[in-house]
Amino acid sequence: MLGDLVIRAAARRPDALAVRGPDGDLSYAELDARANQVARALGGAGVGAGDRVAIWLPKGAEAVAAMQGVLRLGAAYVPLDVLSPPARAATVLRDCGVRALVAPRDAVGKVLDGIDGVSLLPAEGLRSQALPSISADPMPRPTIRPDDLAYILYTSGSTGRPKGVCISHANAIAFVDWAVGALDARESDRFSSHAPFHFDLSVLDLYAAFSAGAAVCLVPEGAAYAAEHLVRFVRDERITVWYSVPSAITLMMEHGGLLMAQPDSLRALLFAGEPFPMKHLRRLCDAWPRLVMWNLYGPTETNVCTAYQVASPLDPEWTSIPIGRAVSGDRVWARKADGLEAQIGEEGELMVEGPTVFPGYWGQPPRAGNAYGTGDVVRVGADGEFSFLGRRDNMVKVRGHRIELAEIESVLQQHASVRDAAAIVVGEGLTARIVAFLAVGEHAAPTLLDVKRLCAQKLPRYMIPDDALTVAELPRNRNGKVDRWALAATLHPSPSP
Repeated sequence: MLGDLVIRAAARRPDALAVRGPDGDLSYAELDARANQVARALGGAGVGAGDRVAIWLPKGAEAVAAMQGVLRLGAAYVPLDVLSPPARAATVLRDCGVRALVAPRDAVGKVLDGIDGVSLLPAEGLRSQALPSISADPMPRPTIRPDDLAYILYTSGSTGRPKGVCISHANAIAFVDWAVGALDARESDRFSSHAPFHFDLSVLDLYAAFSAGAAVCLVPEGAAYAAEHLVRFVRDERITVWYSVPSAITLMMEHGGLLMAQPDSLRALLFAGEPFPMKHLRRLCDAWPRLVMWNLYGPTETNVCTAYQVASPLDPEWTSIPIGRAVSGDRVWARKADGLEAQIGEEGELMVEGPTVFPGYWGQPPRAGNAYGTGDVVRVGADGEFSFLGRRDNMVKVRGHRIELAEIESVLQQHASVRDAAAIVVGEGLTARIVAFLAVGEHAAPTLLDVKRLCAQKLPRYMIPDDALTVAELPRNRNGKVDRWALAATLHPSPSP
């Protein structure tokens, strides 16, 4: 299963670099041994097959070893955003009933307060100097089935609470196997890891590298949008495969001198999570016509279900890059409002069924059937490829992060002076901003600082509004719902609600 990838690579290439992180490097033999030690420590704390283990660690080799240790017990890991406020982390722990938490000791009290029955593995105990007392021999392996959970990724929820997307071993492996084949991944590759571990883009970085016996080089979370640092990282680490949201690549082009640097090691560039602005993509294709580029598409619930290999030069008539055809063994189609499948030139909601489609959200009944409606509206092209048009609901993307506006609004409404609230997104890519509209009536309006302080207690920082405007009442449409388009019309430039 998913955890076997490191075991096989360690048997094949024990001395090869597996992970390079801001906290140190691990060879495959060292990662294998460290994972066994973590598994023994967690097993001694009562963790077994089917349990959930939360990992609240800075992005680094220690966090990778912790995830691998969890998998060896037949348990599922739950990566937490290390920058999330403790209240949100605690919400996740309660929601999925974690059996153990791996975290720095000084942060635990803020998260576990009021939560019973959770064992703690302090991060300090994962460091090399603290591990010799724990055997590195493998524990007896439980039987792990393809449909067993490998990890749970929490995303923004429309109910105002984060929801856990359950991903099985079979789900992850179907995507990883496709990626390894599409990239012709090899032992000599050096994969970047730009995304945080709670973001689904990180799955390719880690597991495609482990499947090929290649190295994965972790970008520190604090440097994820430091343009010059990222360009130096690609060059100094001799990265061969880069994968990130387009915003990061655009930033590297605009402010990091990426196109002038032209690192000779880079052979493949992949992007996903948001549309790539065509003016920037055209510059990239013109500068690097021989670089292999892929536009990958898929919500967390399906990982990557379609892909388009970018061919240079781009069609001059295009205003957006296609999301391509089905991959990872999935089947995709567009369903029209009448339930029929959209034909060439028609639009509809993108539907997905196949091996990467998740079994359900944690704590909710398993999904009925395998087909999943993404909520994304697409157009069917003459060549059978799909083009992304937009969302059917209020879920948006900001710099690759999936955000349900309702979750932000539910926090805003907790302010004593706010009677009602709505949020929209202005701009796109690097310029995207979240604008909150607050109906306060005769109450004293909260300041932007008040709004940010409130949201920082409940939301990850990428969901904190950038601006806050007060109104007497929120505009509503004929169905009684907040009219986001009317709110957007009050702003300039035109936003994307």
